[in-house]
Amino acid sequence: MSDNQYMEIFIEESNEHIQNLNDMLLELENDTENLEYINEMFRSAHTLKGMAGTMGFKNIANLTHSMENVLDAARNHDIAIETDVIDTLFEALDTIEDLYGIILDGKDEDQYDINPIKQKLQRFLTKDNTIANSENLNSVTSVHSKKTNKITLDDHHRIVIEQALKQDMYPYYIVIELEATCIMKGARAYITFKALEELGEIIKTNPSVQDIEDGKFNLEFSLVMISGRLKQDIENAIDGIAEISSFNVMELNISQQGNKNAEEKKAKAKDTKSSSFSTRQLNKSIRVDIDRLDNLMNLVSELIIVKNSIEGAKGYEQIPGMEESIEYLQRVTSELHEAVMQVRMVPIGMAFNRFPRVVRDLSKQLEKNINLNIHGEETEVDRTIIDEIGDPLLHLIRNSADHGIESPEKRIALGKDSTGNIDLYAYHDGNNVVIEVKDDGQGIDIENVKNKIIDNDILSNEEVDELNDQDIIQYLFHPGFSTSQNVSNISGRGVGLDVVKTTIESLGGIIEIDTVIDKGTRFIIRLPLTLSIIKALLVEVGNELYAIPLSSVREVVEISSNNIEMLGNKEVVSLRGELMPFIRLHNILDIDTGSIPDNMTVIIVKKGDRSAALLVNSLIGQQDIVIKTLGKYLSGVKIFSGATILGDGSIALILDINNIA
Repeated sequence: MSDNQYMEIFIEESNEHIQNLNDMLLELENDTENLEYINEMFRSAHTLKGMAGTMGFKNIANLTHSMENVLDAARNHDIAIETDVIDTLFEALDTIEDLYGIILDGKDEDQYDINPIKQKLQRFLTKDNTIANSENLNSVTSVHSKKTNKITLDDHHRIVIEQALKQDMYPYYIVIELEATCIMKGARAYITFKALEELGEIIKTNPSVQDIEDGKFNLEFSLVMISGRLKQDIENAIDGIAEISSFNVMELNISQQGNKNAEEKKAKAKDTKSSSFSTRQLNKSIRVDIDRLDNLMNLVSELIIVKNSIEGAKGYEQIPGMEESIEYLQRVTSELHEAVMQVRMVPIGMAFNRFPRVVRDLSKQLEKNINLNIHGEETEVDRTIIDEIGDPLLHLIRNSADHGIESPEKRIALGKDSTGNIDLYAYHDGNNVVIEVKDDGQGIDIENVKNKIIDNDILSNEEVDELNDQDIIQYLFHPGFSTSQNVSNISGRGVGLDVVKTTIESLGGIIEIDTVIDKGTRFIIRLPLTLSIIKALLVEVGNELYAIPLSSVREVVEISSNNIEMLGNKEVVSLRGELMPFIRLHNILDIDTGSIPDNMTVIIVKKGDRSAALLVNSLIGQQDIVIKTLGKYLSGVKIFSGATILGDGSIALILDINNIA
């Protein structure tokens, strides 16, 4: 495996551990007494340190080691989890992310000075946080060999062991002696810990973990671990490690009742081992480079083009068995496309998981009380959308926090709870995935937006007066438009919502705003499930073929020219009491269609909650099409979202309903 491949694995796995540290730290901030969060963070920091050390990144290894020291002191009750501890751990995480950024840029991470943050972490460690020498602990049990000091377990360890016994797990005391010729004692101990952590959880060591990994011990160290595995499994794991001269695995006798429970659970475990471990073993998965999935999708796309070409060939019906074979090919192609799409689908929670930290920091910066509530993070979307949707959502959340949520004093004066809420929703709606960012803040002041439109010389007073509220709100997406009075590092430059709309529309989606004054604002994003192969309705305008995404088509109707009316200077048509714009596609596309018959074929398309009627000459039919980009030279043509190759080799442009309707 090349160094580049090692680096990719290192970065990917490190990102997972950094995200886990962020998540656990946010949970710990709300429940500072929960030792499970501290233990989970300690494991992630411990793993990060080992990975960084293996790759030769000393700064990351040293900083995670300092974090590990603080977390170890916290779980041993030597320091209390207070606000300054939480803030400093967050700052350390931010520094680690900066170091990864330096590495990704191909620069040397040693150039970054980590001493300031290390010193901040170190000041919490005002005393030796090893607990082996503490004299005031409640000794539950003590076992020792002729060379090791006694390990004394406190109340916390006793509770952990009692809970473990209830979950089909039991405690072991392990003494390990290294060979006299072992040069790197700390590295050998680290390998031993990693092997044992695959089988359970180490809850206590003597000396401390830091001293052992730093090599500050003779040749022998001891530990207490809980595991759902049998004693033989643990012995086999240790026996496979080099440079260990001897070891002893003993079962801890917490109490007579504990022994009885342990024996019962051990008998049960003989057949099933640890149920949680077995489950984990069955969850088999592999990491696949996204480029390989893109290549697979491209091959499926070409297969669909060939399938369409065969279907379009004349005279194939006369060949015996050909029609049945083509139907079979169509079914297999559709199933293959669906299978590839499923492989590319990932939970949208991958994009959501960084926002709790963002809201936490915004809350402190703005001096507001804000909760982020996430719903539907398991909703699956195409990986391409995950890569692109993060920044638009970040803009919307920052907008809600700054413009939407009021100060605690103002909320109380309005009869609201002092803590504001930002809700992030994701769910499927037909062939679309819908993402909503909703806040319970002050809403959008329409009059303020009107004044800004006039002040910025976008429209005149008379033109603004002709607009309805929804049309006025759309100007929030106008480039450079902002209702903020002051420019800050959060908002005020007028680029946020413009960037959001541009990105969403580049993904083939739309964004809408629903707002009520003093009640809140809701941003609704609708995106297609896939960005490469879609179902489309082929239509004819003049002598040209065009494709309309089927997800945008509501219905096809025939109307009489008598149904067309004028509203201001625009044509509209009424369908079952609903008034909608009437759009002559041949005018937009600059195509001469000759005379228009009295009975016209009209396609009713939808753009969010609004509809429009598109006039076409005729319908060709429904077809799976492969979207091909138009390239950078035609990127400014907004009425087309791409093109597709039809079965006969001809090209059909795909209409972008967002920029037409």
